[in-house]
Amino acid sequence: MAGLSLNRRDFMKIIALRAAAGMLEREVQQKKMNFVFFLVDDLGWTDTGCFGSSFYETPNINKLAKRSMKFTNAYAACPVCSPTRASIMTGKYPARLNLTDYLVGSRRGKLNPAKYIHQLPLEEVTIAEALKETGYATFFAGKWHLGTEGFWPEEQGFDVNKGGWSRGGPYGGKKYFSPYGNPRLEDGPEGEHLPDRLASETTKFIEANREKPFLAYLSFYSVHTPLISRQDLKEKYEAKAKTLKPSGPAWGEEGNRKVRLVQNHVVYGGMVEAMDQAVGKVLTALERFNLEENTAVIFMSDNGGLSTSEGHPTSNLPLRAGKGWLYEGGIREPMMIRVPGTTKNGSVCSEPVVSTDFYPTMLEIARLKLKPQQHIDGVSLMPLLKGDKSLGRKAIYWHYPHYGNQGGSPGGAVRVGDYKLIEFYEDNRLELYNLKEDIGEKNNLAAKMPDKAAELHNMLKIWRKEVDAQMPTPNPDYKPKN
Repeated sequence: MAGLSLNRRDFMKIIALRAAAGMLEREVQQKKMNFVFFLVDDLGWTDTGCFGSSFYETPNINKLAKRSMKFTNAYAACPVCSPTRASIMTGKYPARLNLTDYLVGSRRGKLNPAKYIHQLPLEEVTIAEALKETGYATFFAGKWHLGTEGFWPEEQGFDVNKGGWSRGGPYGGKKYFSPYGNPRLEDGPEGEHLPDRLASETTKFIEANREKPFLAYLSFYSVHTPLISRQDLKEKYEAKAKTLKPSGPAWGEEGNRKVRLVQNHVVYGGMVEAMDQAVGKVLTALERFNLEENTAVIFMSDNGGLSTSEGHPTSNLPLRAGKGWLYEGGIREPMMIRVPGTTKNGSVCSEPVVSTDFYPTMLEIARLKLKPQQHIDGVSLMPLLKGDKSLGRKAIYWHYPHYGNQGGSPGGAVRVGDYKLIEFYEDNRLELYNLKEDIGEKNNLAAKMPDKAAELHNMLKIWRKEVDAQMPTPNPDYKPKN
């Protein structure tokens, strides 16, 4: 009997220990860092107050910047949307994925653009899938633009999809107002505003999943065309624009396109502020549900501001050009990251980083095992978030073998330290800039520094071979304009 009693006690002890272990496991699960990822469409580097705008009003984003690390040399992996979005999801350069243009774009000129795939392959393990397999609830709202049905967010690791489908803009229904004509977003009341609706869906998800780790990925359709604002905000910026005094010319030239040089587009101003209000709505929800200190917040844009086409809504000065170009205006982005307990409030980092870096960074923030064969082109930013000054990365690369409808032509680029080289594929022209001294890329140093230009050009060619970058080909039907 004594032995039996002892066994029973041991048995009960084992049960108790297992129960305690289960409670501990649940507690650890609850303490995993949550993620809120804001991705804004077509937002330029200086389109928020905290990055230099004096026309657009972004109080919520400015507040976030004061509590985050701001990255002043942050880059999209491509000057147009879909490839950058794929780079965030996979941690790979668009050239490695062979997803190098928006879906679906096709323009011809002196060259035929390189062929590319028209969806994010299901074989890729997205950041959503990587988090989901460890117990995260995953949510997507807004613009997807990474393939047709069967390749939408719910097929790529997201439990919930509110508004993500094939289209690259809100082109159905009443565009930015309900009814939306979106098969993945139920219509709201007549006149409901899309950015506010997406923010509301995000806050509902956060509330429903506040007891477990979550990824809430709010991918705005704003501030992409069509250029449509709420009437109250349009009137606000109309009045504000009338008070502006010209500080320089309103227009310049970039190639054969005119480029906006002043931020004073009243409709675009309203669109930016409405997006900021939506950001504020989500951040307020984190406060309301006591999740601020257990939620990492990321803010980024997918490409540069639209300045040379389609209404020319914004200026990217002091950067050159804009969306669709390999100049800084097309690829440098407003970016910030807040990791409670890690980042210093109001800190600024000037180290060059790129959109492929989010994947390994998020895994490390979540204390999960890295997936180097997946996010092969990403580098974790945790050392920078903890205060280090450098990642020790050798270079960042771009490959855009297409004609953008914003006026850009096929080309590639590489940044090494302060130097950036652009190769234009039509005529093999090289342009070399020292971005520290010439952020506006006005002084081409290729002829003055041939050795440096050759060094960077060789690096670019080696990288293209390594990632099997597809190149444009001569167009036999091309007829130059007289």
